[in-house]
Amino acid sequence: MSAHKENPSLSDQLHEATEIKSAKCYQCGKCSAGCPVSTEMEYPPSVVMRLLQTEDPVNDKKLLKSNAIWLCVSCEMCLSRCPMEIDIPKAMDFMRQKSLAEGLSNPKSKHIIQFHKAFLDSIKYTGRLHEISLVADYKMRSMKLMQDVNMVPKMLSRGKLPILPEMIKGRKNVFGIFDKTKKS
Repeated sequence: MSAHKENPSLSDQLHEATEIKSAKCYQCGKCSAGCPVSTEMEYPPSVVMRLLQTEDPVNDKKLLKSNAIWLCVSCEMCLSRCPMEIDIPKAMDFMRQKSLAEGLSNPKSKHIIQFHKAFLDSIKYTGRLHEISLVADYKMRSMKLMQDVNMVPKMLSRGKLPILPEMIKGRKNVFGIFDKTKKS
C-alpha cells in the first residue's frame, strides 16, 4: 500500500482486495484496441488503468462515477491481449462494487445496475440463473414491464423459459459467499 494508509487510493484498495497491481500496466493499449465496447466508454480500459496509476483521489472518484466500469462486459478480451496479464475485468467488477457501496454510480448506468442486481439476486436465491426470475426482478426494478413481452409465448413454447427454478444443493453456501462479499 502507498504511504497514505489512513486514506488508501483506489489502486491500493484494488490491490488489497484482488492482488491486481495497476502499476504493472505500461500503457501498450492492447486492452483498449481489443475491447468490443471501448468506443462506448468515456474511459477505455487503458485509460482506466492510467487513472488508477495516478493514485489521485479526483481520478479515483471519476472512475467510480464513470459509466465505463458498468459497460465492461467481462469478455476478458483485454486480459487475453495484455502482455502483463492484468485482470481488468476483475478490476472493473471491484470498482462496480465500490461504486455501489459509496453511492457514486453514474445515472446513465441505472438500467445496467438494475440488471446487475437482478442477476445476482437470481444466483443468490437459487444457486444458478433462473431466467424468469431474472426478467421479473429486472422489470420490477426498471419499470419496463412491457419491454420484450411479445417474445415470451414463443420462448415458453420452445422450453427456453422454465417456469420453476432449479435449486442447487448447498444454497446456504451460496448465501455465505454473498455475505462474505458484503463484509469485504
